[in-house]
Amino acid sequence: MWWYRGLRALVVQELARALGGRPIEGAVLDAGCGTGGMLARLGPSAVGLEYDPIAAGLAGKKAGSPVACGSVNEMPFAPEALAAYVSLDVLCHGGVDPERAAKEAHRCLRPGAVALFNLPAYGWLLSAHDRRVHNVRRFSRGQARALLASCGFKVLKASYWNTLLFPLMLLHRVTERDDAPSDVRDFPRWLDSLFSAALALERGAIGAGLSLPFGGSLLIVAERDG
Repeated sequence: MWWYRGLRALVVQELARALGGRPIEGAVLDAGCGTGGMLARLGPSAVGLEYDPIAAGLAGKKAGSPVACGSVNEMPFAPEALAAYVSLDVLCHGGVDPERAAKEAHRCLRPGAVALFNLPAYGWLLSAHDRRVHNVRRFSRGQARALLASCGFKVLKASYWNTLLFPLMLLHRVTERDDAPSDVRDFPRWLDSLFSAALALERGAIGAGLSLPFGGSLLIVAERDG
């Protein structure tokens, strides 16, 4: 789906920018890796963590990377064991305590290591789709910054994205039924290509250093304090 391709490309781009071209020396954790789509993009040093054992098994096969079965609330890793941390639409999940998860990320990262979080934006946008995928919260930029700062992170970048398509998202949210299905589905090829092109434009703007003022999602790049 266009949204997942756009998210993964954005994460790869911004992780590389945050590292300044330096190779990662150590494990990069995809925390809440699902069935492994992002894990497969993170390279040979990637490891996964996934609560659902079936998804964890699928992720390991897809990415060819080790995947631990466990919770981001209490991770099975030693202090300062990780070189980087990626969390994509995990802190919003009903089974996750955002503060505990952020503190666990801080515990397991080395001083100065990079953490990248993607979050659904704006609490007032909670929808039928969120209920379908077990999201119970969405975040503003200020809320995400405050959470990470309170857990020992320095926020390096905080940008909304999915901005160009945000008016369509709003219209969909206003008109959808309470029992509407998830937004995750197959799209006609022409529409998938059009939406992908919109995200590519935004990715270029974010890569050039711009911080987009609104959007359906929020990307945070942070650094673990020393």
